[in-house]
Amino acid sequence: MNSQQEGIVISVDGQMAKVKTSRHNDCENCGACPGNAAIVLDARNPVGAAPGQLVMVEVQEVGMLKSAFIVYMLPLIALFAGAMAGSWAAGQLARDALWFQVAGAGAAFAASILYIRYFDRSARENKNMQPVITRILS
Repeated sequence: MNSQQEGIVISVDGQMAKVKTSRHNDCENCGACPGNAAIVLDARNPVGAAPGQLVMVEVQEVGMLKSAFIVYMLPLIALFAGAMAGSWAAGQLARDALWFQVAGAGAAFAASILYIRYFDRSARENKNMQPVITRILS
């Protein structure tokens, strides 16, 4: 399923355009980003929109949900899994578990942050994850 929003093209650079759109309900309810008036998206521009034109921008919701899961849930899951791995390692070595749990959670959290950085870079290059200008409204 895809989410569509209206926006105004601010600038065009090759096949990409910067589009200023108002936040939709999901953004307003989240509150993770500062401000709530408008956002600027980098969108693919296959229709050849020019600066100042009102356009329709489409974003795949599957990509948004996947990204939100990776950014918000993966670090929490990594913390828990790292603490459990540290507890297991402490049991195998017959040591106090606290510092092993802290070290395991810290290492897993750091690994999740590195993966998020990798995912962010690959998502920017993935055409299926990028917003697309679907039509020019005016």
